[in-house]
Amino acid sequence: MIKTNVERLLENAKIPFTPYEYDVSDGNLDAISIARKIGKDQDQVFKTLVTEAPGPEYFVFVIPGPATLDLKKAARAAGVKSIAMIPQKKLLPLTGYIHGGCSPIGMKKTLPTFLDETAILYDTICVSAGKVGTNVELNPEALAEYVSAPMVDLTV
Repeated sequence: MIKTNVERLLENAKIPFTPYEYDVSDGNLDAISIARKIGKDQDQVFKTLVTEAPGPEYFVFVIPGPATLDLKKAARAAGVKSIAMIPQKKLLPLTGYIHGGCSPIGMKKTLPTFLDETAILYDTICVSAGKVGTNVELNPEALAEYVSAPMVDLTV
């Protein structure tokens, strides 16, 4: 297994993690499908969403797989008037990641990041390892500290 940049960054930061690889040939890349593939509770597998506010300003929100980002709560957390999901074509140039492989760790640009407060309910959560078909499981507080993400209520 070739290490992803996310795994190298976590190792360098001495943050313990467990890597996972899963089959993507079925085309199911959503967090709920990933949870099933790696044998985790679906609320423990988090997805990384990148948003845009007028300006433009960009923000990252990490929320449980089955949840929906509340754009009003997200805007309030980010301290902006309004926020929307970025167009998919902007994701790679902005973050260095493609849809389905976007991680809050190791983005091309450091963007303000927020972690849903439900992460604290788990000893570990899973996020993308920065490549489609890979995830890492780590302590949510270690993740929040590493990416400077406050834990806030972000979901509907």
